[in-house]
Amino acid sequence: MVKQSTPFVVPVDGRKIVAVRIEGPQAPPLVFLHEGLGSIAQWRDFPAALCAAAARPGLVYERFGHGRSSPMAGPRTPAYLHEEAATLLAVLDALQIQRADLVGHSDGGSIALLAAARYPARVGRLATMAAHVFVEEVTLAGIRAAQLTYAGTDMRDRLARYHGEGTDALFRAWAETWLSPAFRTWNIERDLRTLDAPVMAMQGEADEYGTLDQLARIKAAVHGPCATWAVPKAAHHPHLQARAEVLDRLAAFFRI
Repeated sequence: MVKQSTPFVVPVDGRKIVAVRIEGPQAPPLVFLHEGLGSIAQWRDFPAALCAAAARPGLVYERFGHGRSSPMAGPRTPAYLHEEAATLLAVLDALQIQRADLVGHSDGGSIALLAAARYPARVGRLATMAAHVFVEEVTLAGIRAAQLTYAGTDMRDRLARYHGEGTDALFRAWAETWLSPAFRTWNIERDLRTLDAPVMAMQGEADEYGTLDQLARIKAAVHGPCATWAVPKAAHHPHLQARAEVLDRLAAFFRI
């Protein structure tokens, strides 16, 4: 397994983004964008395993409000994923990374799609897992179920291992933004019409937060080549639930 650096701080807009590097050959890095309640640690060893298999260096960072990064500056708006695409660009600029490939899970997948569409000179190719491009009722139902689980089980304590004192604020921001009436019409399909970078989009067949219509609409929306894969026997976390198969496909996609 390749080595991963100790966490370090990337200054962005006067605040801190916490990141780790993964060693690899001289090449554009794979940048990993976590899910809506995610952090560096919640990826487990998947980024290091993919970087090793694809012979690429890597970067994993925690967005504002997640893990050890600075808290969110204020309430989220329906444009928060567009704002995170801009933050990704700021991270790349701060680290003097001129070009990168992206690996995004759930919210991170949507951010990867937006970043590739908005900043084509900076993104070579991208892979998404369980990305959303529009709001589905199954997504909202899954979030409502998560609210009940958060209130009635040890889910909060488990998330607090990663997010500490910011756990409640992060969970509320995630759930309340997606469930708000203002977010119900959120849709980024038009944003993707200029996306020329090669895309590998995958989603678990049993994803509790979205239907396979997400894959079909990603493929229809982007301008460049797009391969899609409905991952058998996987739900919302295909990189953990079908790890070997996902690693094989993504390593082949990203290997130079």
